[in-house]
Amino acid sequence: MRIINGIHKGKSIIAPKDLPVRPTTDFAKEGLFNILSNEFDIDNLEVLDLFSGTGNIAFEFASRGAKKVLCIDANYHCVSFIKKTSSTLNFKQLSVFKNDVFKYLKQYTQSFDLIFADPPYDLKEIPVIPQLIFDNKLLNKDGWLIVEHDKRTDLSDHSNFVVQRKYGNVHFSIFQH
Repeated sequence: MRIINGIHKGKSIIAPKDLPVRPTTDFAKEGLFNILSNEFDIDNLEVLDLFSGTGNIAFEFASRGAKKVLCIDANYHCVSFIKKTSSTLNFKQLSVFKNDVFKYLKQYTQSFDLIFADPPYDLKEIPVIPQLIFDNKLLNKDGWLIVEHDKRTDLSDHSNFVVQRKYGNVHFSIFQH
């Protein structure tokens, strides 16, 4: 994986092979960030990255100057890798916590401008994610929730669903207030 733009543009990041992850493809990430760059001033965003894995999306936001990036992942090795890489890249605005995403969404009340969730594609509870975020008011007014998933998941029946974008086998469902 590589950072597409920002202060670390072109930087390759090599994650350990034993991490239980499926990083967002560079093709899909580039398409997503083209949309986000047209909709948001990334410098002013406070971002929550759920199921962070390798930190691929978080590093892209941090490289592009996001004000704050908070990563949540339940895997100790993923959290350690993100911390180490963030320190190496000197991302002061990025923090990472080991926590179950569903527990986090139920307990914390801080709100964000953009929330990105990249759960395992076979996770049955994917439809619960938007509901928890909107029920617990974790998304700021005019903010976006983006859930990455595959073609088997359809989130379009949620009342805050706006649009789905497809990049190869990667689907992004976008939600707003």
